[in-house]
Amino acid sequence: MTTPRLLLLVLAVSAALVLTGCSASGSAASVGSADDLKVVATTTQIADLTRNVIGDTAGVEVTQLIQANQSAHSYDPSVADLTALGAADVLVINGVGLEEWLDDAIAASGFDGVTIDSDEGIAIQDGEAGHEARADEESGREDEATEDATGEEHDHDGGNPHIWTAVANAETMTATIAGGLAAASATHAAAFEANEAGYAAQLAALDGWIHENIDAVPAAQRLLVSNHDAFGYFTAAYGITYVGSVIPSFDDNAEPSAAEIDDLVAAISATGVKAVFSEASINPKAADTIATEAGVTVYSGDEALYGDSLGPAGSDGATYIASQLHNVSLILQSWGVTPSAVPADLQ
Repeated sequence: MTTPRLLLLVLAVSAALVLTGCSASGSAASVGSADDLKVVATTTQIADLTRNVIGDTAGVEVTQLIQANQSAHSYDPSVADLTALGAADVLVINGVGLEEWLDDAIAASGFDGVTIDSDEGIAIQDGEAGHEARADEESGREDEATEDATGEEHDHDGGNPHIWTAVANAETMTATIAGGLAAASATHAAAFEANEAGYAAQLAALDGWIHENIDAVPAAQRLLVSNHDAFGYFTAAYGITYVGSVIPSFDDNAEPSAAEIDDLVAAISATGVKAVFSEASINPKAADTIATEAGVTVYSGDEALYGDSLGPAGSDGATYIASQLHNVSLILQSWGVTPSAVPADLQ
């Protein structure tokens, strides 16, 4: 059933496409060179991984939908976003249900290109306490599927969607994006594959630097409390005990109850956590309150973690690699540890 909001979006996008002389269902390649490729990426992290695959390849344009410090959970596409989506050849998404607005956006925009789902091949953590991993094929997802770059149906609902927080997952995601883009454009395939190889080497160096520093800290001291439940893959990958989150939900728009706040304060006191981390895209008020009640340090403002979103250009979290270096350095600092020098190719 078409909702009033969806109908309004369809009409607005149709009007915009008429004004620009485009067709909602027409391929972007029909305007200009046949070798041109228009790519839309959903989140800040997905857009950054995609840009690293594309590099400076001529004729390939990337449009990023969700902007810096904007929550993926509360994002509402604009007419301009939907117009770009309708003209795109390729859509690159995070998957795992993060883009809850995706089906409506596709319907409103008329997008009929290739979708690259970057969660392929990644073991998805479920929503239960303890973040137990489960393989994609065992996930039991039942919601509507979209077609990925291989032409196979792939679902996007269920589980913890914050897959990028583990660098090994980001490597897998980048390889998936590169493979999908190469399949979508044989002309640019060699460039995409070469760029992916170079970026994969950087990600491997980043993963090694994180392990080098965190592995040197006694396991009992590796404790983390963050603003919301976004770091399950990160903590699992690097042997960190996730004591809890200010917002006990994957959705950063949720609100903690008084009982949940009391429970977290008690857990902080019982485990010896020394800090509570806010996140750059979330109001730090609740984190400040909990840190004050527990008598520990709060990291916020410029010292907040980059979780659901990367930061703007010029910030410590402007890119995926920069955000990981920023986050890990601050977490180590909260443990009283000075990180080792960052590898030259990551600076």
